[in-house]
Amino acid sequence: MALIAIASANGSPGTTTTALGLALSWPRPVVLVDADPTGARAVPAGYLRGGELPNPKTLVDLAVSLRQGSLIEDLPRSVFTLPGSQVQLLTGPLNHTQAQALDSLWEPLAAALKALERNGQDVIVDIGRLGLQGSAYKLLTAADLAFLATRTTLPALVAASSWAQTLRGTFEQAGARSSLAALVIGEGRPYGAGEAAKVLQMPVTARLAWDPEAAAVYSDGATPPRKFAAAALNKSLRAAVQAIQSTLASARAELGLAADRSQ
Repeated sequence: MALIAIASANGSPGTTTTALGLALSWPRPVVLVDADPTGARAVPAGYLRGGELPNPKTLVDLAVSLRQGSLIEDLPRSVFTLPGSQVQLLTGPLNHTQAQALDSLWEPLAAALKALERNGQDVIVDIGRLGLQGSAYKLLTAADLAFLATRTTLPALVAASSWAQTLRGTFEQAGARSSLAALVIGEGRPYGAGEAAKVLQMPVTARLAWDPEAAAVYSDGATPPRKFAAAALNKSLRAAVQAIQSTLASARAELGLAADRSQ
């Protein structure tokens, strides 16, 4: 169906937890890409509890593949399936210095990731925090739907509003046809989605509940609490998936109508 990218304006709004939670809630096979330039490798270190990975390849290996002309062939060899799921993970750089060498990878990687739709796979990308060396702006603008994730505290919204303006300019300059929207984490703590949309001057397409106990399962590999599937976070993840799919379907329908009118 699509390439979806999630970025944040400041530290620790829950971007990785959100990306992983959405991927594990996704109804179709999905590839989760860790494009966070910090080299934190949050999913292996947190959700997988630092265990040995079945595939040591990373985005850096794909940069080598690009230079060798084998990106398309090597992409499926660079992922591994998260236990008990239909999520394939492509891990990020081992450290922040490696991320600085990936700029030339983002555009061809975006094309390769979008081509996975022919295999029935969607893609969710964790862009990480914006404003860092090595941030994958070209991957963000190439997405079918790009999210600016933020909490709803005043400091978080102020930081996000600055980046919202910057992103609008970046998307316009890049001629991006993708949709840009907000994803709010912890609606009502203290501000609501309507207030966030007004401050950010962009629609709020998805909302996630504030649920630290359930979030710790995704972020730290904590033992799932009783009735984990019914946790507030998981309910909101499923609702977010439906909202994202509806937004993408509407956007594609509009593009189809526009193409028909131009003929």
